[in-house]
Amino acid sequence: MSRAGNPTNIGLISPAARDALQTWLEHQRALKGAAEGTIIAYQGDVADFLSFMTLHKSQSQGLGALAQITISDMRSWMARTRGANVGPRSMARKLSAVKAFYRWLAEREGFEPTAVLSTRAPKYQKKLPRPLAVDAAKAMIDCVEIQSDRPWVSARDVAVLTLLWGCGLRISEALGLLARDAPLPESLRIIGKGSKERLVPVLPAARDAVDAYVRLCPHPSTPDAPLFRAIRGGALSARSIAKVMADARMQLGLPATATPHAMRHSFATHLLDAGGDLRAIQELLGHASLSTTQAYTAVDTARLMEVYNRAHPKAG
Repeated sequence: MSRAGNPTNIGLISPAARDALQTWLEHQRALKGAAEGTIIAYQGDVADFLSFMTLHKSQSQGLGALAQITISDMRSWMARTRGANVGPRSMARKLSAVKAFYRWLAEREGFEPTAVLSTRAPKYQKKLPRPLAVDAAKAMIDCVEIQSDRPWVSARDVAVLTLLWGCGLRISEALGLLARDAPLPESLRIIGKGSKERLVPVLPAARDAVDAYVRLCPHPSTPDAPLFRAIRGGALSARSIAKVMADARMQLGLPATATPHAMRHSFATHLLDAGGDLRAIQELLGHASLSTTQAYTAVDTARLMEVYNRAHPKAG
């Protein structure tokens, strides 16, 4: 468990609790399909909680002791964590991880986890995604096309942004494409978060943009090489695309929220705004929850009411 959490605290966890945590993580990975980044975050959050309880109780916390955690103990943990400059959003994430672990552990060990599960997360203002307007998304792509003095780099950046906006890919998914994926087919098979697979239709504009880049790219390629290459030929990084967009938004006067991920938000919003079905958009984005897709969209209330009034059987 050295990849997350405070390494100096790992040794404070009892062997039984450490084994239970590892078993739970494997359960999350294998049966729940949790992404590796999620697993690492879970591991650190729960390990820190278990370490705190050892210090707080001044004794090793075996499974029997963990079953006796009280509301007072939970408050002490939250107070210490918040005192370490952990914000409300991060505190809520940590509590969610601990609750998920305890829910599983209680079912496995046969104890009542009410003290843990009834603990309330701090309130925080959720930051809603801020997609770009259609004109702004087009302007962004036009701007990155003229930023580099290397034509192949300009074509590369246009191709990446077109995939984000035109196909709703995550930046990691776009940069994860391999040379053998080009020329792009009419539908891309994408392996997204939690190893979830989805089919994404590829617009002609996206295929054309990728073809133009491939024709100009000077680096020799093999089927398993990254499709999108950095200046020296290595794999293109998400940071590089973020910088390209940062330079472009400065020129265009766009806000700091105009990021690669905002292009994906824009894909969802513009589809819904054009009359797309929310559940179909959910499938295209690879979201497990419809509520996540709803958070990605930014359609104004007036337009939603217009659709409602036009489509509802009782309207008119």
